[in-house]
Amino acid sequence: MIDSTGVHRALSATGTLIRTLAVASCLATLCAPSAAQTQTSAGNSKKTERPPARTAAPAQPTKPSARSPAPAPAPAESAANSIDWPSREDVKQFVRMMSEKHGFDEIELLSTFSQARMSETAVRLMAPAPPGFRRSWTVYRSRFVEPFRIREGLRFWRDNAAAVSRASQRYGVPPEIIVSIIGVETIYGRQVGDFRVLDTLTTLAFEYPRRGEYFREELEQYLLLARESGFDPALWKGSFAGAVGLPQFMPASIRRHAVDFDGDGRIDLRNSPTDAIGSVARFLANHGWRSGAPTHFTAVLADEARAQPAVAAGIPPSLNRTDLAAMGVTSTQTLPADEPLSLIDLPNGDQTTSYVLGAHNFYVITRYNRSYFYAMAVIDLALELKASQPGKSPIDK
Repeated sequence: MIDSTGVHRALSATGTLIRTLAVASCLATLCAPSAAQTQTSAGNSKKTERPPARTAAPAQPTKPSARSPAPAPAPAESAANSIDWPSREDVKQFVRMMSEKHGFDEIELLSTFSQARMSETAVRLMAPAPPGFRRSWTVYRSRFVEPFRIREGLRFWRDNAAAVSRASQRYGVPPEIIVSIIGVETIYGRQVGDFRVLDTLTTLAFEYPRRGEYFREELEQYLLLARESGFDPALWKGSFAGAVGLPQFMPASIRRHAVDFDGDGRIDLRNSPTDAIGSVARFLANHGWRSGAPTHFTAVLADEARAQPAVAAGIPPSLNRTDLAAMGVTSTQTLPADEPLSLIDLPNGDQTTSYVLGAHNFYVITRYNRSYFYAMAVIDLALELKASQPGKSPIDK
């Protein structure tokens, strides 16, 4: 969904670093998805309940839009990066678990792993920011709330107006939030990733100890998804973290939250904007989106040092209006008397830190990607998109 932690799409060298913070740190928890303010994308996953059987579309290449250049391919991996995964004891243990828990044939699954290649690029892109790196909300925001993404968001909304409206009505999520998430994730399908999912998930499951347990769970879910849906797990491509399609869902989130919203009998997040739209809305609804409620309020701090306990409280929201006032935190807006809030800090490098008060729906967006930056970028892009649409929806300016 970091997980998330989004997540979650080939960028420039500078862009990759910022993207890694928004996506990789989103995985620090995960979908899910940045407990520390970053992680993958749709998929902050914990344990999984077994969903009803479903069908997904067979693997097909995603066609780039004629309106924009195709995303650059993922860096090629060297032949020296080949690893004999089936001979490794940790992989054998994983295969035995899949056999005992899910009935997989061990020989067939070892054969699948023989096709996986080590992705040093995935490990590199998942690595934390270098020491001394200072995040900037202003810089991050400028990458997502900008003219091209706004223009393409309006085009996407117009082209898929019926599906967006239906998803909003069914799941109670504002249409601009649905459209914004897909825009932040992949620029409406332009940057879906060109890494083989089998390679990235295998590599991160067994060669990235920092998040190995999480990625082994996602690898488990991916293999289950491939079996249920009847596709070859060596064929699907996605982000360097294993997120797939227009909304960049991690495998666990596909199995839990994705929906066949176009009614063609299969779930296809890579080629069906309608399925992507419905799945984003369902993801947020399943994580507790409150229809008609705000995402955030302005925050005014009397003294930053005095307010630090409120920042440290993090999310989910836990501080009421009285608690915040005791720490010198107020708002230019009328705050609800009893609704818990979070004080969200948005550092700006050497400049003054920005703050907002996050409500429950802000927290819900961080289930898609745990980065505070990500959630605020989604909200700000949504507001820009809404400003160009007729009518109103329940997200506060």
